[in-house]
Amino acid sequence: MNLNTNITAYYAQRAASYEEVYAKPERQADLPAVREFVRNALAGQRVCEIACGTGYWTAEAAATALHVHATDINPEVLEIAAAKHLPADKVTFALADAFTLDVDQPFTACFAAFWWSHVLRDQQDDFMERLRAQFGKDTLLVMIDNVYVEGSSTSIARTDLRGNTFQIRTSANGERFEVLKNFPSDSSLRKRLAAHLRDIRIQRVEHYWMLTGRLK
Repeated sequence: MNLNTNITAYYAQRAASYEEVYAKPERQADLPAVREFVRNALAGQRVCEIACGTGYWTAEAAATALHVHATDINPEVLEIAAAKHLPADKVTFALADAFTLDVDQPFTACFAAFWWSHVLRDQQDDFMERLRAQFGKDTLLVMIDNVYVEGSSTSIARTDLRGNTFQIRTSANGERFEVLKNFPSDSSLRKRLAAHLRDIRIQRVEHYWMLTGRLK
């Protein structure tokens, strides 16, 4: 059976229904803690958001940040994000690839929600080096992502030789996609990021992990 492995195409097709994932009943108890974490971590910061998607977490960041420049590779999700009518004096949107990000504004923080899980393990160091080159030493990095929970998370279909895990997901039009989705432990996050970040702090609730650190 043919599977589409283009994750950008998958999220473009899923754009209109993407935020339904935050309505799952079993995740409702966790979401307030994640929202509070994002608001507290980004308070007073000038934020560049990577892979902002439909702007769900952009809105949370903008509640306390000084400014949020939200980027994504997909015009379909940016259109939905822009339709939220977030304050124009605090939030701007731009089409950009996270792996080739080139912004000329001064930022004090970088925010990535549910992005790290979609970065191949052998590309993670390169991605972090690009962040350091783009934003500079001591910039705050804030990330949130999923914890694998049996019965709530989509099942893992396969694991490759490098330890990347993949799920099979079906879009609204019935097309089947193989989607990279990694679920790192705290120890693996620290091991991978130790060369790139200082002051790493990680929190977990049942369905989500949250991390802050500063670029070295």
